[in-house]
Amino acid sequence: MLNHLHISNYAITESLDIELHAGMTVLTGETGAGKSIMLDALGLALGDRADSNIVRVGADRADIHAQFDIANIVAAGHWLKEHDLDDGNECMLRRVITKDGRSRAYINGQPATLQDVRELGSLLIDIHSQHAHQSLLQKPYQRELLDAFAGTTALALKAGEHCHQHQRHTKSLLALQSNQAEQNAQEQLLRYQLEELHRLDLKDGELDELENLQKQLANAEQILAANHHSLNLCRDGEVNAMGILHQALSSLYSSQHRSSTQENAAQLLESARIQIEEAAGELQHVIDGTELDPERLSEVEARLDAIYQTARKHRIQPDELTTLQASLEEQLESLDASDEKIDHLRSEQSQALKAYQSASTELTKKRAKAAKLMKQGVEEQLQALAMKHCEIEFAMHPLSSDEPHSHGQEEVEILISTNPAAAKGPLNKIASGGELSRISLAIQVITAQVAAIPTVVFDEVDVGIGGATAEIVGQLLKALGQRSQVLCVTHQPQVASQGDHHIKVQKTGNKTKLTTTLEPLADNQKIEEIARMLGGIAITENTLAHAREMLGIRH
Repeated sequence: MLNHLHISNYAITESLDIELHAGMTVLTGETGAGKSIMLDALGLALGDRADSNIVRVGADRADIHAQFDIANIVAAGHWLKEHDLDDGNECMLRRVITKDGRSRAYINGQPATLQDVRELGSLLIDIHSQHAHQSLLQKPYQRELLDAFAGTTALALKAGEHCHQHQRHTKSLLALQSNQAEQNAQEQLLRYQLEELHRLDLKDGELDELENLQKQLANAEQILAANHHSLNLCRDGEVNAMGILHQALSSLYSSQHRSSTQENAAQLLESARIQIEEAAGELQHVIDGTELDPERLSEVEARLDAIYQTARKHRIQPDELTTLQASLEEQLESLDASDEKIDHLRSEQSQALKAYQSASTELTKKRAKAAKLMKQGVEEQLQALAMKHCEIEFAMHPLSSDEPHSHGQEEVEILISTNPAAAKGPLNKIASGGELSRISLAIQVITAQVAAIPTVVFDEVDVGIGGATAEIVGQLLKALGQRSQVLCVTHQPQVASQGDHHIKVQKTGNKTKLTTTLEPLADNQKIEEIARMLGGIAITENTLAHAREMLGIRH
């Protein structure tokens, strides 16, 4: 159940808080007062697309919080636990939209994707807009309504996935079979290129080793000369650093009375002697490891030349050859048009088809059963809505093609007749605007009754309905509020008078600054608001009396 909604810096609203309760809550107000602000903001919290234009002028960002009590919403609790987002019996959805168009979403304080927010939101709340009757003219929407009532939405998605798998396997199989000649030619080229690379047999890191070795072998004479000269200066020469340091140390140690400064000097000279001795060892190591080997140099240069030529042939850098080999092997594997691969694809294609047929057959049976129940329920509601002669049918037209279809084996279409002797026909050809609104409302009430969604929002679904019919609409929504939390935006006093709770939406301010406020109404305030909705410039005692009567309030 939706407990609390906080909106800040959204449209003309600086800050808005609304506490919501179980039962039926109605929202009323003058046209343009901002009733849509609450529902639009709620839609953003549930993952709707955001636009930077919705941020209030002068503000840096819009911030929306929707808090739900999920103690009795098992599916939502499971979803949150599966995603490591559970926080007891409460769930907070938050949406932040900045003035530069960036948007962030949060679930229980943790960053979340809009896809996750929409998925969770679908378990928490269901919004029926005043434009639903326009969607009702579209066959895909008619099919979705039947699936919602039948509880087969997930099964329809499953059938659709098997259909898409079958289509993918079929496409891959056709591509293999039709392009075999081209693939064979490409396969031969790949095998030739790979054979050359396999002969080269370049190892990881080998190129760097060869290049370093070539530099050593090519410069061996110079390296030896330089190291011998350095070694002579350090240790082996007639006059060398080691000998000079020994003399300096001997001279210092011969003095019987050495100062602290002399001791420091001696330590530094001793350190220099040790370092030079270590340097001499390193130079000797280089000399011992360096040899003049023209034959080995020739071998290394020939190996490098083979590597460089192969790289030039493929127009890549030499160090990219091993990557190229892996890529060519992958391409060759993907182009393998062997009978074994074709047989494997045919097997997967057949399995996908069987899975689709099983799911879609079950889907057809459940849809057919639900269509009868939905027809009965909707017609009962239509009788209460002054359309007692209207007959409705959720027709299921089998699709002619034997190929799988993403939504099952049939097309669903709502057919109606509004007169006893008239034949049934499509909604867009039979129903008038007012009839379409009532049919849409009846269907929405029926689907809401079977849905597991704990909160249902009706946004001016009673447009085009008035008088006694509007009163019945209010009674239907009130009855629905006994099973689910119902939020209803309405202009009809007959509907508003049925609410368990009443919130008045109004726009306040002046020419320079306007804002929308939401005010929960007490009983005496409800009378005034219902009287306003009943019409007339001035509210008379008769209007007030009528409002009290509608609300069942005695003097």
